[in-house]
Amino acid sequence: MTELGTVAWPPAPMKTERLVLRESEARDRAAFVELFASPEVGTYVGGARPRDEIERGMPEVPGRRPRLFVVELDGTMIGMITLDRRDAERKGRVRPEGGEAELGYMFLPQAWGRGYAAEACAAALDWFTGVHPGEPVVLSTQTANDRAMRLAAKLGFTEVERFEEYGAEQWFGVWSPATR
Repeated sequence: MTELGTVAWPPAPMKTERLVLRESEARDRAAFVELFASPEVGTYVGGARPRDEIERGMPEVPGRRPRLFVVELDGTMIGMITLDRRDAERKGRVRPEGGEAELGYMFLPQAWGRGYAAEACAAALDWFTGVHPGEPVVLSTQTANDRAMRLAAKLGFTEVERFEEYGAEQWFGVWSPATR
């Protein structure tokens, strides 16, 4: 178990109506490879990487680190959620010093359009609020990513700014439990 300040990691698995958010396990390796090799998933996150390159570099238990949740449906990984600290040197911040928690997520294409991302992200935000009360969470996505823009609105993120990064216009928003 690792510590995040005073937060023990990993937390107990979290159950939603249809999903389980939990720590990564060896059985998730194939799904992680599929996520990073998928051209559809890679569209707005820098593109897919070659499968053989991913296979060679993927640890036996991928994604086992603080603030990374595997999203499971009926015993199978369908995606992942992260709540990492945003690099203070990047554009976009709500505090002068930056370093806010940033919501990130990736789901396999077969899980798209069923509300799983909204359900899982809401659970992750609830967990975060429980361990970091009052702390804001930020999200950045390409404005061209219609699905991500709709999800940000559904989760209650509000726009802070737009800027150019990675050769595309980015939308940057903030969520806080107080404005939810």
